[in-house]
Amino acid sequence: MRAHDDTTDPARLRVAAEVLGHLAEPTRLHLLRLLSVEQDVSSLVAQVAASRSSVSQHLGRLRLAGLVRARRDGRRMLYRITSDHLADLVAEALGYADHAVLGIPHHVVDEAPAERVNPAG
Repeated sequence: MRAHDDTTDPARLRVAAEVLGHLAEPTRLHLLRLLSVEQDVSSLVAQVAASRSSVSQHLGRLRLAGLVRARRDGRRMLYRITSDHLADLVAEALGYADHAVLGIPHHVVDEAPAERVNPAG
């Protein structure tokens, strides 16, 4: 069990929903996947199906949300994802999508009998 597993905390739920909202756009999701390694805009544009202007706008939104950090290197700005948790979330989302798109059965963890919830009450 995780030390911070209070799923009823409204602030926690709000932040999680905001992060998932940022992941809900395919270009931003792709950028976050690529930003496990620091890269500049030109490098990112070469890897995504979006214009330079669009990539810059998405990076700006991700930066404002605190999901990407930027640092200046001479005339270039270099970007990188801010959290291993976020990188793992992106990887999990894409893994789930692989199963759905490719028709691979999803992994299901059987619940222990004592943990099962009776929907009838």
